[in-house]
Amino acid sequence: MSGSTTVDNPTTGKLTVEVRVFATLRPFLPELGIGEARVVEVNPGTTLGQLRDDLGLPKDQVKVIMRNNLQAFLEDEITDGDRITYIPAVAGG
Repeated sequence: MSGSTTVDNPTTGKLTVEVRVFATLRPFLPELGIGEARVVEVNPGTTLGQLRDDLGLPKDQVKVIMRNNLQAFLEDEITDGDRITYIPAVAGG
């Protein structure tokens, strides 16, 4: 997703985003129920990789990142209002 970064809270200069995690990543954010989001404020210029690290999610377990229902990448910068989901590897059959 491209576009300029807007600041949601001009007082703090922070961007506000929603973060969700699923499956084996849920224990790292135990306060969240299934499908619930954590609202997080980040500094402009923060990447999805930096946010992953700030949340304490293990690098080796995050396999897919979705931002606003589209696949995103660790180096992508967060924009205000993003809905971010970190997804681990899953198996099924």
